[in-house]
Amino acid sequence: MPFQSKNARHCLNVPSRRGWLLALAGCALAAAVPLHPALAATYPDRPIRLVVPFPPGGPTDLVSRVIARKMSDELGQQVLVDNRPGANGNIGNEIVAKAPADGYTVLYNTSSIALSQALYKKLPYDVKRDLVPVAMTANVPLVLEVNAQVPVNTVPEFVTWLKSNPGKMTYGSAGNGNVTHLAAFLFLQANGLDAVHAPYKGSAPALTDLASGQVQFMTDTINSSLPFIRDKRMKALAVTSAARSAQLPDVPTLAESGMQGFEVGAWQGMMVPAKTSPEIVRRLNAAALKALASADVRASLAAQGAEARGSSPDAYGKYLVQEIDRWQKVVKDTGVTLD
Repeated sequence: MPFQSKNARHCLNVPSRRGWLLALAGCALAAAVPLHPALAATYPDRPIRLVVPFPPGGPTDLVSRVIARKMSDELGQQVLVDNRPGANGNIGNEIVAKAPADGYTVLYNTSSIALSQALYKKLPYDVKRDLVPVAMTANVPLVLEVNAQVPVNTVPEFVTWLKSNPGKMTYGSAGNGNVTHLAAFLFLQANGLDAVHAPYKGSAPALTDLASGQVQFMTDTINSSLPFIRDKRMKALAVTSAARSAQLPDVPTLAESGMQGFEVGAWQGMMVPAKTSPEIVRRLNAAALKALASADVRASLAAQGAEARGSSPDAYGKYLVQEIDRWQKVVKDTGVTLD
């Protein structure tokens, strides 16, 4: 199936993007040597802005703040979250792409940065030209969920219900082209279903409307959905990961529910403006990896249903290339576009 993924288990070597990958290799090489003494002594000497291109209270924001707090301890300066939502993350992405390359403006990006490359013909920034990877930070599985009043409890029942109400039901998402949109789109397409899409500016407002019945269903990240599921304002039908979530052990995977090969996650990471010095990239990478390795951060992310990751700049860059290629194929196969 076109949406099958192995997540971060393999990295692609793409010869056509040789120049970009060579640049990433340079960052990895720089990470293997000590910082320039003068830079090590002065960076950072003021707070760092971590631009999160989604609203406060959403799944990306929740994870970013846990990591930012621990990175602040490691760097000796505050890492301040700056929420800049809108346009499937592209408003925040552009802010960082055009910011000074001094290490004081960092992007906390999500999988939407790869999706946008496939969904938009024109963007105000070029992810390969204007940004360089720092580290992959986390992966958050999605959950297929319905309003508590929807009269279904399993995926087969849900499919039957939607088939009996073609085009009458509405699903929310964190925005046009967001992974929460495309995961639901692919689910509907795979089952021959028709429903109306209602895009929101982030998961938080979409979940609020799902809980109140303004929309009937959604595929959203586990971490932002858990409070609604636990207080029974929503019903979880299935998770989109390869294995069941420790936070929802009684909820089957979509593969267990009859959709073999369906695996989608919302991964997250950090990037900086392209001309940022390799020494600063190394410093930020080291701080991120130390934060992600700490027991309290890992426990906090696990409690949200998020999986702590961590990578070199080079490995994250290769994974980005893989995901851009993957979603370009999905977009080509499905015909979905935002232009």
